[in-house]
Amino acid sequence: MSFSEPYVRFRRSAPVFDRAVRWGQIAAGVGLFLAGIAIAPLPGPLGVPVSMLGLAMVLKNSYWAKRQFIRAQHKRPKFVYPFRRLLRKNPEFAPVFWQQALRAEKLVLKRTSRVLSRLRKSARRQIRKMSR
Repeated sequence: MSFSEPYVRFRRSAPVFDRAVRWGQIAAGVGLFLAGIAIAPLPGPLGVPVSMLGLAMVLKNSYWAKRQFIRAQHKRPKFVYPFRRLLRKNPEFAPVFWQQALRAEKLVLKRTSRVLSRLRKSARRQIRKMSR
């Protein structure tokens, strides 16, 4: 009985190939992230999912990016929190987009002219009336 490694017929040079694949995924992730930023001004939320996919690819393959992301998380947790929620295994897209829409509305509009928060409150009232 031998405890040595089993015979492998074809061997690839694992470190070089894995490194090339990792760098290719990092490059693709950066490209997707930049494409998401480029299409963000267009109507609709298409830039956010594309940039999230690119960010996820970069964070999965780059130790430097992970360290920077954690450093940013410690400095500005409110800014990084939505990204963390979207990078989970089973992300909740609707609550994250709703929260970001409310934050954007809060930054842009005065309190008296905000529509989304009033819409949410009136929807809650309607649901409560229907459930009685």
